[in-house]
Amino acid sequence: MAFAGNCGISLNLTIPEAFSVSQALFAEELGLIIEVNKMNAAVVRDKLLSAGVSAEVIGEVTVSPIVEVDIGGTNHLTEKTCQLRDLWEETSFELEKFQRLASCVELEKEGFKSRREPSWFLSFTPSYTDEKYMNATSKPKVAIIREQGSNGDREMAAGFEPWDIAMSDLLNGGISLHDFRGIAFVGGFSYADVLDSAKGWAASIRFNKPLLAQFQEFYDQPDTFSLGVCNGCQLMALLGWVPGPKVGGVLGNNGDPSQPSFIHNESGRFECVKIEDSPALMFKGMEGSTLGVWAAHGEGRAYFPDDDVFRHVLNSSFQC
Repeated sequence: MAFAGNCGISLNLTIPEAFSVSQALFAEELGLIIEVNKMNAAVVRDKLLSAGVSAEVIGEVTVSPIVEVDIGGTNHLTEKTCQLRDLWEETSFELEKFQRLASCVELEKEGFKSRREPSWFLSFTPSYTDEKYMNATSKPKVAIIREQGSNGDREMAAGFEPWDIAMSDLLNGGISLHDFRGIAFVGGFSYADVLDSAKGWAASIRFNKPLLAQFQEFYDQPDTFSLGVCNGCQLMALLGWVPGPKVGGVLGNNGDPSQPSFIHNESGRFECVKIEDSPALMFKGMEGSTLGVWAAHGEGRAYFPDDDVFRHVLNSSFQC
């Protein structure tokens, strides 16, 4: 618990004379350690005793990241939490080096020493969506587009008038994009990502000229918006949808060498990301917020083969 919280603990154990230190610290008997606020410690202890469960206070959490263990009035251990954690995690880190980039493993190991609890912060006041809008009979129509292996499509159905659109619906002409104001490309593992992330999905659009023309027409309209999540974001890069045809890619153009893409993370594993200041429509008014939202990508590292495109993206206000 101290390892996870990056804090310290001070243990003060009392044992019978016949017991050794090892017997006091390590046993096969059933037991449970719980952490409670000092203000509630007596109440919790009384409730356990009244239920026939023996309970003892064995120590306290300390702000200083030091682990102290006293047994029978004799100190047996005083060590920094980070050093003990390194010993505890050593085997795991060595195994990780067989699966990940060794330098990334070392960085994570060092990062433990300065890790603190997350500091959530909102720069805005959350509020419910206006009831007038929620009850409106006319809302912007949004196409929730999915392919074989996609998921998370139901999570997109909020606020607008969502339409569940399978790629087969578009390919066979059963529906078109002309009546939609928004597009959401959902996440998952399209075609199991056997051709690399979203490549199969991108091919089903790029090699169908009538459908490609639909997407291009939607893209060119000034009053439409789009959202790509996970696999859907990777699709947008493969299509040249982001950063846009003005800087290195024409939608659907095959093999444009300047088009950015998402590739495997340097660590070789999934990584968390955080939201920075962004011109993206979905993050307006949220600048500076730190949210407790888990987001991870195995292939989420943006690769820019063209330095001019990279500089343009950093200095522009394009929306993706």
